[in-house]
Amino acid sequence: MAAAAPSQRLALGASSRFGNARYAWRRLSLGDRVALALLGAVFVACMVAPFFAPHPYDQQVGQPFQGPGGGALMGTDDVGFDVFSRILSGARQSWLSALAVVAVGGSFGALLGLIAGAVGGWVDAVLMRITDAFLALPAPMIAIAFAVSLGPSQSHALLAVVIVWWPVYARIVRGAVKALTSRPSVEAARLGGVSTRRIWFRHLLPGAMRPVLVTASHDIGSLILLLASLSFLGLGSPDPAAELGSMVSKALPFLLTAPWAVLYPASAVFLIAFVSNIAGDAAQQLFQD
Repeated sequence: MAAAAPSQRLALGASSRFGNARYAWRRLSLGDRVALALLGAVFVACMVAPFFAPHPYDQQVGQPFQGPGGGALMGTDDVGFDVFSRILSGARQSWLSALAVVAVGGSFGALLGLIAGAVGGWVDAVLMRITDAFLALPAPMIAIAFAVSLGPSQSHALLAVVIVWWPVYARIVRGAVKALTSRPSVEAARLGGVSTRRIWFRHLLPGAMRPVLVTASHDIGSLILLLASLSFLGLGSPDPAAELGSMVSKALPFLLTAPWAVLYPASAVFLIAFVSNIAGDAAQQLFQD
């Protein structure tokens, strides 16, 4: 039988991947499908909603602590900014910040884990002892300490969280790579003269991505809570930036007189983190063999 043309092989590969994805989706329970759909809806809403906000997040639209209704759907804060518009902007920033931490911390940790698992020996021992040292430390406290030492800033807060978030990914990738190096396909590639770089990035790293994706899907909710906590402590962007944790912190002394300024942004943090967590459980089922 004649070999398939390159275009035919590409079409067959795409069809196979689509079929696998469709089978994985059908295997999910109704609750898992709803969770992933909610995650997608919240993500899209956070990304596009600020462009449809009734007011700029840093524009005064009324008197301080004006009640909901009229020109401010969820009332105003201590300066007179529209709470609803600031929540939309803060939710988008929370999503982007969490994704940035996962992307940077996950990439750095995955690279170290790949090196440790593939090289082995003293390199593996040194890198894993460094990783264990970071894992032994309380991540939130270390992140706060780094953020305080660097000064209040959104970029400093993200850097502080990345510093304590990469070790988990290093451990996961290292374990997966160790298991993959003993597979016959990797041994055959090595004996066939395939370069070390190609083996690392074409055979080992892609095979370790499934547990990384599962971990990342679970981490989004935790990161949103941690970043909100840093901004609550005044370690995020300075005023008039819209951050959900900062909004709660500034309005907390007025909880009894202006509850909307506290409850609405706090509810937004809870909703985003909750949807992210239940979607992480659904993603774990989706990426299972």
